[in-house]
Amino acid sequence: MDSSTDNAIMLKVKSGDLEKMGLLFERHHRPLFGFYYRMCQDAELSEDLVQNLFLRMIKYRHTFTGEGKFTSWMYHLARNLLADHYRKKKKMTTDNFKEVEKLWEEEAAQETKEERIRLLEKAMQYLSDDKREVLVLSRYQGLRYQEIADMQNTSEANIKVKVYRALRELKEIFQKLERFSAL
Repeated sequence: MDSSTDNAIMLKVKSGDLEKMGLLFERHHRPLFGFYYRMCQDAELSEDLVQNLFLRMIKYRHTFTGEGKFTSWMYHLARNLLADHYRKKKKMTTDNFKEVEKLWEEEAAQETKEERIRLLEKAMQYLSDDKREVLVLSRYQGLRYQEIADMQNTSEANIKVKVYRALRELKEIFQKLERFSAL
């Protein structure tokens, strides 16, 4: 095994060479921050979650087997950490659209590419956590469906269906937000 692969480095961490975790941090802290930020829209919380994830990776290093991709194991822990955070804070994503008009009063009505991106990000926040997660992992983090399936202990076909349904719902939400913004 190439000693510079994530798996090889994590196996060294597992065997007690904790200094190697710095290499993994350098490689993965930005994508992890992006994952958390897209899930919770809070930069400070996202930074905290990334730090806590690397501590959790050290704590649970004994669970890493070296089989499969390191990133699948890492995102599995990342998902669990986020779920634990929400359980502790009793925060749940709302499907309530009453806030949409208020949000759009604060923004300009002109359609630009940047505004459409912001609109898409808002629409993402109205998805359930499960749907938003599969979209973030597949579209933003670039994980393959099989990797996500392994993380969620399900089939690749099931993940494809989840992504399809999430995209369909995202489109509906985006269109509703567009209509509200035109008012």
